[in-house]
Amino acid sequence: MFPRLLVAAFFALPASAQQFVLNTADVPPSAGTTEQVDYADVDLDGDWDVGFANGGDIGNQQNILWINRGGLQGGVVGVFTNETVTRFPAILDASRDIEFADYDSDGDPDAFIANDCALSNQPSRFWTNRGGAQGGTIGTYVDETSTRWIGLGGAGSSMPTSQVLAGGGYIEFPNDTDFADFDNDGDLDLIHATWGPAAIGQAPTRIFQNDGAGFFTEFNPSGFQLSGGNILNGNPGLWCQGTQMANTTNATGVNCDIATSAINADWGDVDGDLDLDILLGARQEFPRLFLNRLEENGGVPGFRDATGASFQAGYSQGSGHYEETFGDFDGDDDIDIYGVNWLTTFSLVDVALRNSGAGFFNQLISIPASLPDDSNAELIDYDLDGDVDVFVSCFGGQERIVRNDGGWAFSATTGLMTPDGTTTQDSEVADADNDGDYDVINANDAGQAEWYLKNTATANDVTAPRIVRLEQAPFRQPGLNPTVVRCQVYDNAPLNLSQWLVPVVEVRVDSGPTTSIPMRSSFGQIFRGAISGALVGLIEYRVTIADEHGNTSATPWLLYVSGVSGTPFCSGDGTGTQCPCGNNASAGRGCGNSLGAGARLTGSGTPLVSSDSFVLSVSPVPNSSVLFFQGTAQVSGGAGSVFGDGLRCAGGTVTRLGTRTAVANYAQYPDVLDAPVSIRAAIPLAGGNRTYQAWYRNAAAFCTPSTFNLSNGWEVLWLP
Repeated sequence: MFPRLLVAAFFALPASAQQFVLNTADVPPSAGTTEQVDYADVDLDGDWDVGFANGGDIGNQQNILWINRGGLQGGVVGVFTNETVTRFPAILDASRDIEFADYDSDGDPDAFIANDCALSNQPSRFWTNRGGAQGGTIGTYVDETSTRWIGLGGAGSSMPTSQVLAGGGYIEFPNDTDFADFDNDGDLDLIHATWGPAAIGQAPTRIFQNDGAGFFTEFNPSGFQLSGGNILNGNPGLWCQGTQMANTTNATGVNCDIATSAINADWGDVDGDLDLDILLGARQEFPRLFLNRLEENGGVPGFRDATGASFQAGYSQGSGHYEETFGDFDGDDDIDIYGVNWLTTFSLVDVALRNSGAGFFNQLISIPASLPDDSNAELIDYDLDGDVDVFVSCFGGQERIVRNDGGWAFSATTGLMTPDGTTTQDSEVADADNDGDYDVINANDAGQAEWYLKNTATANDVTAPRIVRLEQAPFRQPGLNPTVVRCQVYDNAPLNLSQWLVPVVEVRVDSGPTTSIPMRSSFGQIFRGAISGALVGLIEYRVTIADEHGNTSATPWLLYVSGVSGTPFCSGDGTGTQCPCGNNASAGRGCGNSLGAGARLTGSGTPLVSSDSFVLSVSPVPNSSVLFFQGTAQVSGGAGSVFGDGLRCAGGTVTRLGTRTAVANYAQYPDVLDAPVSIRAAIPLAGGNRTYQAWYRNAAAFCTPSTFNLSNGWEVLWLP
């Protein structure tokens, strides 16, 4: 990291109070200029191994790999040996970051090494795990830098050929890199947080898209190519909507600022749409937030600089800011921010910014006992009370934990760990010894040994992950393309561990047997599942998850229909302009009900008068009586009329088809007990158009107590 003021003194803490104790017996000797550390189970044997990025400002050094002696090694879990010589490529470089990610989608963790060109030009490197698709020894790595960078300096790339290096890569000054599936195509893409030469903040941070097999092409929808290493005001924003303008507060897409002294990059869904947004730290300027427009653009990836709208005035001051982390500190199922040294006036103060739930960070508090040399923040539930606290690294002072007190309050802790005056650049948290609590590895600079802080607590993690959002699958026709559903997961575990979880989508068709489909991590606390597109019928699905300590949770069942017949009408557009009492109708549904989203009616099967298999399905509805009825026309004007808490849509000659009791917020007509019942009995032999709707009781209603509501309308052309 960039040099700064050193604090020589550290707190003298009583040994009897220490929970995190320096352990030198279980780690190999170490020394180096270590910039970053990352955990991964590189050999897939069930324990956490550790990689270190070395070099940085000092120059070229060897990156290091410690292997945990549990699992395949047959030793004691939580004891590490240095196996760099046999597992890592013998390459000396000025590394600032190491990130483990399965970038080639073959099931094992690969490694990416971010290298700085301040002293000499050198590429950032792709080191591929030789297990999986490579067919070699798992947990050993080969350098594939020359082949995995694609099209640099060519058509569509923003960089001129003068910036491209022979043998792969380009001239850059990254301090942090991160992987995430920002385009929702099932593979991990890459962001380079670049602060530029001498941290002057004029070089653009860049994003690279994965082709699915681990080959990376620059994401540059602008198509603009720079003339040199810097981006100028007025140039297109490359990957961000609008034109480049330093320090802009515009949040409408006219301007953006992707050239800062970016010291960190974090992926996370800040606005609850399951797309991964970007928080870009900046040392000299103020940190910036970019919202992913994937949903708004109809599946086309793109970003908008939302800094001016998402942050309140004064969210950051001065310069000398360092890293940040996302975390749901208040337990309200959205991600908040902990910013290291974000307030810099007469001192450097850490802050916490509270998310309103829509990506607006409108409550800021200063963190007590902030130190001027704070360098990094990592989530840790040190007291195992189920919420996330923060482990704060210090560049020359005492590492400490900021305790989450609940109710959007934080307090300083003292005496929790071995007194420390080392130059710590980075820390990572994991249950290294598999005893149910979280330990810490400190990456130390200036030739100092890395620190292994072993957690001596006797309590175990008993908090299950929370699946706070599960994507509603659209109704569809069968086909080759899968039905993709995403979910957002929160846990009391560090983010770098949560991204390696493997949730499962459980699927059943027409109440048949359940099959399980592993989900892929998109990183940033988002997971992606792909349900076969060939399924036909009523598809129910849910997500289950287990963390590394065996704590489990599951979502409620959701449903969609594959093989629909007919078209919706009189359904919501999300604005609620037609619904009474402001109970907005979500797109494709009836007016909002006591369950929130509004009821969606659909038809599936074949509407033949001669021999039909047509079924009406509605969800979500309260678990009470549901009346299905048929009309011969849409209500005049097609917009419906207010009826209870909903809109009357099916009109003309109305026929009551039948009443069913909803179970698990779902009802259908005919149901499995209605084999002799057929909707076609109410259709002339010649067929024709018919409209359908579902009526249901709506307790805890919007307009008046204990009234009723309706679904959207559904129109079907019956054939003879």
